[in-house]
Amino acid sequence: MNGPLWTLLVVAAGVALVVFATLKLRLPAFFALLLTAIAAGIAFGAEPVSVLASVKKGAGEALGFVAVILGLGSIFGALLEAGGGVGVMARALLDRFGVRRAPWALATIGILVGIPLFFDVALIILAPLMLGVAQRSGKAVAFVALPVLAGLAVMHGLLPPHPGPVAAAELLHADYGRIALWGLACGIPAVLVAGPLYALAAFRKGSYVAPETSPVADDGGADALIGLWPALVGMLAPLVLIVAGAVAHAALPEGPVRTGLEFFGHPFVALAVACGYAWVLLRRRGVDRHRLLGIAGRALEPAGAIALVIGAGAAFKQVLIDSGAGAHLTTAVEGAHLSPLVFGFLIAAIMRIAQGSATVAMVAAAGLAAPLAAAAGLDANQVALVVIGIGAGATVVSHVNDAGFWLVGQYLGLSETETFRSWTVASTIAGLVAFAAALVASALV
Repeated sequence: MNGPLWTLLVVAAGVALVVFATLKLRLPAFFALLLTAIAAGIAFGAEPVSVLASVKKGAGEALGFVAVILGLGSIFGALLEAGGGVGVMARALLDRFGVRRAPWALATIGILVGIPLFFDVALIILAPLMLGVAQRSGKAVAFVALPVLAGLAVMHGLLPPHPGPVAAAELLHADYGRIALWGLACGIPAVLVAGPLYALAAFRKGSYVAPETSPVADDGGADALIGLWPALVGMLAPLVLIVAGAVAHAALPEGPVRTGLEFFGHPFVALAVACGYAWVLLRRRGVDRHRLLGIAGRALEPAGAIALVIGAGAAFKQVLIDSGAGAHLTTAVEGAHLSPLVFGFLIAAIMRIAQGSATVAMVAAAGLAAPLAAAAGLDANQVALVVIGIGAGATVVSHVNDAGFWLVGQYLGLSETETFRSWTVASTIAGLVAFAAALVASALV
């Protein structure tokens, strides 16, 4: 049996299988996605040997790029964390903005720190700062934390080198520079609405209550090795280089200037430059090579697990394409009058709500949306916006099956009810606003 209806049934069963295997059977996401890819290929009627060849091709092509990005991004984030520049930068911004404008300073901190650092790492680093600001200002913890959390969550879902956007970009063959540009254009409004504005509307009248469950006790950063401006340069360097490369490719004539900007704007080179900058900076501050090697080695451990998840998602995408199911899926979705952007957002949101992981949600959604985007003949900007839509869907409704939900509650001393009311609502607002911005941008470009 084959056709659009059968394809939709198999895809729905595949999504259900991933959710069941990760939540009920407690299987690793990598194994669940790989199992789903193989099972789907056989269900589509392909020969088992051909299915395995598709799995090998899809995973191999994706990981050839993604693994390098994840490795460099993880090392870069770990070096910045070890230097302590994040705390220095955060306190400097708060001092400059003042208590009355603290929500906007905190949103800026969330955006800047969220560009290079993964959500959980950044939250752990900044939790003492948020608690300290809440205590000194007398404001509710949620009032202080939401602007930061919104910035961290949106950057994690929309911008490379975070694993979800990297995976979606690779599966959809999107341009990284355009993803960065559209990610900022759609992400900053989402941060402002879900962070400062929601905090002002819902938590302005609350007062600070000392947390009983938080594992942090001070605002840290006293022994920072990296100062304010070096920290800012390091955080923004990869993004600036990637965007400069994209602008040069679109606006400059061929020549050595364009070639040089495109070279340094490639994610490989941009992140390698940033890693080298942070490494040299820490060495000049007296950090020995053995400690730096230890920092880099520990950073690569989680990157390997994330890379395998992305590889399995890419395998699923390749099975859809090689079996012909991608064309059937395209026909079915076009019949429902859904654009690849809307389809990607909905699949990512469903996967996010069902199993919690934003990265897994983006991998699954990008794998399913890739054939649609290819068939639709989207230009580079439209493909980048599909990635943004998928990231927006993977940001919504962080709840009890998401590790981030428990990290927020634990480190900020919030009860489950308070975490739902603050963080879950804010993450949903952020995803919806980013999606709305992507829809508007898609209609204009």
